[in-house]
Amino acid sequence: MRWCKPSWWGPRASRSSQAVAAFRATLERPRTPGGDGEAQRKIARGMRPAGGAKLRSHLIERTRFFDEQVLGALDAGVAQVVILGAGYDDRALRFSAPGVRYFEVDQPATQADKRRRLARLRADFDSVVLLSADFRSDDVAAALTAAGHDVTAPSLFICEGLLIYLDEPTNISLLAALRTRAAPDSRLAASLAVHPDGEDSTSVVASANAIRHHSAREPWLTILPVAGQIALLERAGWSLSESSNAVGGMLCVLARPAAG
Repeated sequence: MRWCKPSWWGPRASRSSQAVAAFRATLERPRTPGGDGEAQRKIARGMRPAGGAKLRSHLIERTRFFDEQVLGALDAGVAQVVILGAGYDDRALRFSAPGVRYFEVDQPATQADKRRRLARLRADFDSVVLLSADFRSDDVAAALTAAGHDVTAPSLFICEGLLIYLDEPTNISLLAALRTRAAPDSRLAASLAVHPDGEDSTSVVASANAIRHHSAREPWLTILPVAGQIALLERAGWSLSESSNAVGGMLCVLARPAAG
């Protein structure tokens, strides 16, 4: 496991990421033959799970989608998985496989806490690279280059539960940076926050944040109609290849690098 010096230092680890990890620790999920099926429980020890039946149902569907994307990519021979806004994700351990490298990118305080938790597990983490970044200002493509990401080999890029926390310009710049690291046959799996056509996106975001416990520290910034989210992906150089049904304000998508 390699630790890369952060360019900025956040004050506290993400409470939202902890709540997701603690809830996932209760789920029955697949693993690879060499993977650790107890990894999420170990990483999330002492955390409080997410509450509310609606949120838990949402997380079950989201977790299933991204687990399937990782396993599908590994089956297809993809040997690099880049997880943006990784939080306390356990997939590098759960889906460990020979020759596969995981690059996890998140804000420094969360990464520092996760690093401590991983160290306590006393397992072999040579295939995991933890990177700290402020998605608003740091050059994620350069950070991946410095960390040993191979731009000539296919990658699976994961943005699960992340893009809603970034404003639209930051979403576009981040996704465009990933596109520059995407070799042919790379994939982008992302969860997108959506609302019905005809509603005002600014009002939707304000209403959603008004009832969230952690909105002051971790506000939601981007919720768009489905067409708006797809257009955002296209502006960043990605072409939609697969999507789930939009359920409970969430759309999970798989995209490929756009031609040209």
